[in-house]
Amino acid sequence: MDLVNEIWSVNESGFESLALKVFKYQFERVEVYCNFCLALKRNPENVNTIDGIPFLPISFFKTQQVIAQGQTVQKVFESSSTTGSIPSKHYVADVSVYEKSFLKGFELFYGKPEDYTILALLPSYLERGNSSLVYMAEALIKLSGKTESGFFLHEFEKLKDILEGLARQNTKTILLGVTFGLLDFAEQFKIDFPELIIMETGGMKGRREELTRREVHEILCPAFGVEKIHSEYGMTELLSQGYSQGDGLFNTVPWMKVLTRDLYDPLILLGTGQSGAINIIDLANINSCSFIATDDMGRVNADGSFTVMGRIDNAELRGCNLMVME
Repeated sequence: MDLVNEIWSVNESGFESLALKVFKYQFERVEVYCNFCLALKRNPENVNTIDGIPFLPISFFKTQQVIAQGQTVQKVFESSSTTGSIPSKHYVADVSVYEKSFLKGFELFYGKPEDYTILALLPSYLERGNSSLVYMAEALIKLSGKTESGFFLHEFEKLKDILEGLARQNTKTILLGVTFGLLDFAEQFKIDFPELIIMETGGMKGRREELTRREVHEILCPAFGVEKIHSEYGMTELLSQGYSQGDGLFNTVPWMKVLTRDLYDPLILLGTGQSGAINIIDLANINSCSFIATDDMGRVNADGSFTVMGRIDNAELRGCNLMVME
C-alpha cells in the first residue's frame, strides 16, 4: 500500500497532508470510524485540516472491531485490565507495520538494539500472551543478540546478578520495566550502574499506592545509581510509542503527533501549553484508526514534545497506566 510507504518518510511539513489522506482512507474503509464521523457530520469533503478530523474515543476498542474492510486479522493485541473491566483489543492486519514502527522509533531515540543488552522486567505482561509491549520487548531482545538479554518474571536475584556483572563490564544496557516491578526490585536491591538506561512503561495495576512520576523517579534513581529515568508512552490501541529520556518530557516519532482537546467539548483542540485531554494521531494505525481520543491528560509544548499529567477524572482506569503522573 502506497500510504504505508509514505508513513515512514513523512516529515513535519508533510504531516497534515498525509494525515488527511489517511483520514479519507479510514473514513471509506473502517465502518466503525465512518459511522462515528457521520454522526458528527464530518467527512473528507468538509474536513481539510487536522483540526477538523474526528478522534475516535479509545473506549471503542473495548466493544468494536476497529479494522479496515477487506483486511484479515493477523494479530490481536489485548490490554491488561483491572478486575471487572473490559480489555481493549487492537485487531492488527499487518503486524510487520507494528514491527517497523517500534524498531524505527527505537533506533530514532536510542540507536540499534544490537548495541545494547536489553533486559525486560515485565511480570504482569509476561503472564499474558497478547501484550503488544511484550511483543515489542521480545523483538528488541532478539535483535540485541546478547546472551544476557532476556525477560524476567519475578527473578529479582538473577536480575541483580546480571546488572552487577554488566555494570562491572560497563556494558550499554537498557532495563525496560513495568513501574511496580521496578519499584519492587528497588526495595530489595541497590545497584550502582550510572550508565544504565532504566525505561519505565507505567503500570501500577493496583499493586501499589499510586505515585506521581516524579515520586517514582525519586525512588528509582538512587536505587540504581542513575541520574534520570527514561519512560515509554504507548498503549494497546497504538502501533507507535513516545519516549522520554528524562524529566517526564516525551517526544514522538515523525509519523505520530500528540494534541490536546477541551475536556467539555471534545471537538475543540487546544493550543500549545494548554492542559487538556490527549488526542493522538498514529499514522502507523493505517488499518484500524489513526485518530484516537485517549483518557489521559497532558500538555503539548511548542516543539511538539508533551507531558502526561494523569488520567481524566472518572475515566475507567487502564491496567497498563494506573500511575498518576506529573
